[in-house]
Amino acid sequence: MNWVVIFLKDMLLFQRRLLRLGYVISTLFAPLLYLGAFGLGLGKRVQIPGSSYLDFLLPGLVAMSSMTNSYSWVASSLNMGRLYFRTFQIYLQAPVAPWEIVTGLMLAGVVRGLFASLVILILGLLLGSHLHFNAVFVLALLMNGLVFATFGVVVGLKSRSHEDTATFTNFFIMPMAFFGGTFFPVEEMPWWLQYLIYLLPLTHTNRLFRAPFWGVESLTSLVLMAAVGCLLAGLSIVFIRRYSE
Repeated sequence: MNWVVIFLKDMLLFQRRLLRLGYVISTLFAPLLYLGAFGLGLGKRVQIPGSSYLDFLLPGLVAMSSMTNSYSWVASSLNMGRLYFRTFQIYLQAPVAPWEIVTGLMLAGVVRGLFASLVILILGLLLGSHLHFNAVFVLALLMNGLVFATFGVVVGLKSRSHEDTATFTNFFIMPMAFFGGTFFPVEEMPWWLQYLIYLLPLTHTNRLFRAPFWGVESLTSLVLMAAVGCLLAGLSIVFIRRYSE
């Protein structure tokens, strides 16, 4: 149960940061900005078959918030702990298995992503969105947090500086945020680009969020996300076992 200690340590840090209003606002500023600009402004001119643009946009913003917060919390804290505060090395010296380190960090990232997603959901519902929750939505939200929190572990372990973490964000996280079906349907893109977009985990999260029930597409997306999560978790464990200063 060593992973519980790692998880609780990160939760204590998260609790302290939540007491600072500026930290909460800065964390949620970008999704709230997108929700106001696109959902309330541009949304009046955009037509989505079968629903309003706000109803289409809100699940995408929830997925994006879950992705960015789950990833950034783990990647940044692990990077800083390795290179500056030297707290990560304590995990390696203690009798803690690599999978326990990954589990504790990953679950802490998931909680951070769930918090940000919940705030966006509440605000969207207050603005008039008619989002329907089901088992597909909840499972996809948890899976999305797990995948990107584990990706944060990989980035935090392999980045050699804080600037390297920003590089991973610019080349992986930002493209997924804009091309993964957050702001517009993937089907609106050129056919050759759609094949690349469907390789992105966030694309499948958005498909699951907007799926009214279980079907072949939703099950396929869930299996693909689970496979990506397992691959990233396996890489994280290998990197920790081979870690050396």
